[in-house]
Amino acid sequence: MSDRRDIPDETYSGAPAHPAQTARTPQTARTPQTARTPQPAQAAHATRPAPPISALLDAAAGAALPVLREVRDDQLGWPTPCAEYDVRALLNHLFQVVVAFRSLAAKKDVDFSSTPDRLGEYGPQWPDRFADASAQLVEAWAAPGAEDGLTGGMQLPARTVGAMVLLDLTVHAWDVARATGRPYTPAEGCVAELRTLVAQMAPTARRMNVFAEPAPVPPGASDLEVLLAETGRDPHWTAG
Repeated sequence: MSDRRDIPDETYSGAPAHPAQTARTPQTARTPQTARTPQPAQAAHATRPAPPISALLDAAAGAALPVLREVRDDQLGWPTPCAEYDVRALLNHLFQVVVAFRSLAAKKDVDFSSTPDRLGEYGPQWPDRFADASAQLVEAWAAPGAEDGLTGGMQLPARTVGAMVLLDLTVHAWDVARATGRPYTPAEGCVAELRTLVAQMAPTARRMNVFAEPAPVPPGASDLEVLLAETGRDPHWTAG
């Protein structure tokens, strides 16, 4: 069984599934541990107009960059909550996603069949180059019409696709922070948006072996912990 803890690249590019991504039985019910009653703040959020995806991406990048800038060279080979990735591979993957989703904002095709080694290419300047790529991502999704219509290999609603890169930027920042022992607080508003996305996409992601089954969370867990658990992550993961 694949232990990949990520969103499906095939959703965006139409590329064939990874051989390890075999079909899985759809989940039909959640255990009481993972079900939560919407809190008043969540209900209030649902009645307000959704913020532009570009604004959420800008906020998420602002929360992620301090974590990424603190990664040391000696930590690049360390494990992460994404079992398929060490820190270096996860950063290269996140770099690839941030670059590729600019094209998806413009309704262009992208290719996820290989992952460039941008950390190797950019050397010590990779955090600055990542910051530049994140700013360009925000600009692409702020362009008129970026959230309209369909995009990606599966022709999903553009805002849904924009929320997918928001998910990567948010949960992978947590992955890196957890792997390297750094604090991380997600940007305001992002988790609520992503809880909605994951509720919609998780059954498909689990069938594709992209999300693991939801992890249990104790009563009183934070919204971030619930989001992580719904993507198959252990919110209390440690490298040891």
